[in-house]
Amino acid sequence: MTGRRAGCWAVIPAAGVGRRFGAARPKQYLDLAGRPVIEHAMRPLLGHPRIRGLVVALDPADAYWADTQLAADPRVRRAAGGAERCHSVLNALELLATEADPEDWVLVHDAARPCLRAADLDRLIATLEDDPVGGLLGVPVRDTMKESDDSGRSVRTLPRARLWHAYTPQMFRLGLLRRALRGALEAGHLVTDDASAVELLGLAPRLVEGQADNIKITRVEDLGLARFYLQEQGR
Repeated sequence: MTGRRAGCWAVIPAAGVGRRFGAARPKQYLDLAGRPVIEHAMRPLLGHPRIRGLVVALDPADAYWADTQLAADPRVRRAAGGAERCHSVLNALELLATEADPEDWVLVHDAARPCLRAADLDRLIATLEDDPVGGLLGVPVRDTMKESDDSGRSVRTLPRARLWHAYTPQMFRLGLLRRALRGALEAGHLVTDDASAVELLGLAPRLVEGQADNIKITRVEDLGLARFYLQEQGR
């Protein structure tokens, strides 16, 4: 890729049906300040000047995506979602590989993480642009962390000095991330984030500190908190 600046692309795995959330529709399509959650997650990426396009991985039976404002955006392509998040991301990468260079950057972001700040996105791209591995947004752990036994009793206090909450986007080269996810799946590892797959290659992703309001919608009460954060951000 000599003489060419690496491009940046985005991937949103959004094939989950949200059974644990208990809502009538998948949580990424719940209303949040007048828009579906997934639209809030996508807009900072689509609004960034470095992002060339976005692939969203959806359940083949998805009945909600077509009604979103971004479904007709020419920068957005649809890939088939898989059984787990890692399958969905890999499917999106395979589609992206038909037009992107293996050395291009891919930013994978959660569909249910609607409060990403533009400043955090800027910092992530600027910090990792020349990094040999890539990395992810995160926040250092500030609470006391406990390890439990099978009965739910605390058995150990974990030192928190080196612990981080892993957030998204997570940013890696297209070729590297494809290889990492393929290798993880072939070894039977259903990794829950992209950095885990890269770590299995023996590499160490860089942690880039972001804002703690980049929350993931996992409980009903998170919608109210996300609404407050978006209001604070002027969104």
